[in-house]
Amino acid sequence: MSWLLDTFRTYPSIPIFLTIGLGFLIGKLKYKTFSLGTVTSVLLVGVLVGQMNIPIGAPLKSLFFLIFLFAIGYKCGPQFASALKGQGIKQLIFACVVCVLCLAVTWACAKIMNYNSAEAAGLFAGAQTISAVIGIGTDTIGTLSLPPDTKKAMIDLIPVCYAVTYVFGTIGSAWVLGNIGPALLGGLKKVKAQTKELEAQLNHSDFSDDPAFINGNRPILFRAYKVTADSFAAPMTVADIEAHFEKEGKRIFVERVRRADGTIADSSPALEVKQGDEIVLSGRHEFIVSDESWIGPEISDAKLLSFPMEKTRVMVMKRTAGLTVDRLRAKPFMYGVMIESIKRQGGVSIPVLAQTELMQGDMLTIVGLPQEVKPAARAIGDEVHPTTVTDMVFVSLAIAIGALVGALTLRIGDVPISLSTSGGALIAGLFFGWLRTKHPSTGIIPDSSLWLMNNLGLNMFIAVIGIQCGPTFVSGIEQVGVMLFVMGIVATTVPLLIAMFLGAKVFKFHPAINLGCCAGARTTTASLGAITSSLNSSLPAMGYTVTYAIGNTLLILMGVAMVLLFV
Repeated sequence: MSWLLDTFRTYPSIPIFLTIGLGFLIGKLKYKTFSLGTVTSVLLVGVLVGQMNIPIGAPLKSLFFLIFLFAIGYKCGPQFASALKGQGIKQLIFACVVCVLCLAVTWACAKIMNYNSAEAAGLFAGAQTISAVIGIGTDTIGTLSLPPDTKKAMIDLIPVCYAVTYVFGTIGSAWVLGNIGPALLGGLKKVKAQTKELEAQLNHSDFSDDPAFINGNRPILFRAYKVTADSFAAPMTVADIEAHFEKEGKRIFVERVRRADGTIADSSPALEVKQGDEIVLSGRHEFIVSDESWIGPEISDAKLLSFPMEKTRVMVMKRTAGLTVDRLRAKPFMYGVMIESIKRQGGVSIPVLAQTELMQGDMLTIVGLPQEVKPAARAIGDEVHPTTVTDMVFVSLAIAIGALVGALTLRIGDVPISLSTSGGALIAGLFFGWLRTKHPSTGIIPDSSLWLMNNLGLNMFIAVIGIQCGPTFVSGIEQVGVMLFVMGIVATTVPLLIAMFLGAKVFKFHPAINLGCCAGARTTTASLGAITSSLNSSLPAMGYTVTYAIGNTLLILMGVAMVLLFV
């Protein structure tokens, strides 16, 4: 044990990675629906490891915290910018109101209990489940004109208060929004019925009678025929065949032709088709099945019908942003192309319904024949090719610029006002995340890299925090007492209850959208999962993304305000 202790103190990177590994392992464990979560698990393991009194330099945690905040901003940037420009302005205002409620209620709780700025920041971080406030609060306290010993004691107290209040902050939010929420908004049965009704409305097509329209079920078939009919006594070109169908009001395409000698040719307008050839047609089911008499008998041929389909991801650009899925599908370039999924804001899945409105920066996955998919991708936006390479020049310089801006300090009297380097990194992430929607080839960060920056950045920071405050953690718990847990319940629950009321009565949100907006503004993904499970619908995600982008930014910056309110 003596050797192990000496090794840990000599090489602090070892206990840090041990803390992260065990924290992630414990964070995966669940009892029914209960889980500590990764961040809390890493913090508690760090506290245990910290009992060994392991010295760790301050720059390490700051480095990873900046990476984490930049990743958060980069992920939220497109939706944040879209909301500011008017797409989702109602949800933007709602998110701002909820964030102010969270700050006001937490401030009131802290004031009633006569907490200092560190206790208030820790209560805010845990009750509102915004882990980044630990770092923001630490940085802000570091700028105050206080004795070093006082600063250290206060900084060590923030994660203690966070740990005490975070568990209910997470579980309580999910329970309030997933269970109490539907009951308050008319009852679970009624809200479920209203959600199904809204899904039906959103999936209604304005082009349902148009043969060019393709709905979400993709009623497109590929069928093979032997050309034997008298219509082909004289050879016809592919263009002639497709023109014949179009005259009858049918959008049917010739995809492949096999000659009598067995050679297979891909379709082109000038390609001739004659008796004895075999062709593959694509089109709506009700059109293709009625054409056998004009062409010839249908055949079953695995080789002829085996050809590659293409799946690609496309970032929605300004030229298609604002279109509904319905109107996008009605475009000529979308014929034969299926929208498989829509992902928004770092991977949040949005339901593919006819009236779902696309936002700039949305990532569509489209599927179809290569000759159909490629022009569709160009028309929608910019095709995003799979890559494992992160633009490190972009990432490093962006963080450096943001941190420099955040380091600027404005003094109002004796109080220093600053975004801090952490706030600067967050703002830089928002700006450069938005910039990428304008120039998709610049500043590429693959999803896997963004996940690593987000999760490793935050948890490396939390691990160091836990190890550093470990020796004083128990005394900190004794200092804050059980009433902090009670205040955490109040600070978590009251803003959500008020938010649901305002969402229903003032903002007039549909109940499912209302609950999604509340979850997003509070940045609690666990709550979104509880809501979608309770309503058996993914519709609440349509209220989650914009409010999440706003909430994730404002709540982090409000960590600075919370500290300054108690100076």
